[in-house]
Amino acid sequence: MTVKVVELVGESDKSWEDAVQKAVADASKTIENIVGVEVLNNTATVENGKIVQYKSNIHVAFQVDDKR
Repeated sequence: MTVKVVELVGESDKSWEDAVQKAVADASKTIENIVGVEVLNNTATVENGKIVQYKSNIHVAFQVDDKR
């Protein structure tokens, strides 16, 4: 089995976990066979002393289709 990894940035106004979930959900629309995700780091945008945007840099791993 061969696995390819791509780096993505997910964004959410709710949480870092939601940012990761959104990134994986969006990736699964165009990437088949996703087998794992690694969270690299989390950052946020702050306005007036409050977090307004959560961002998560992630690696998404997917199995390469060897039948092509």
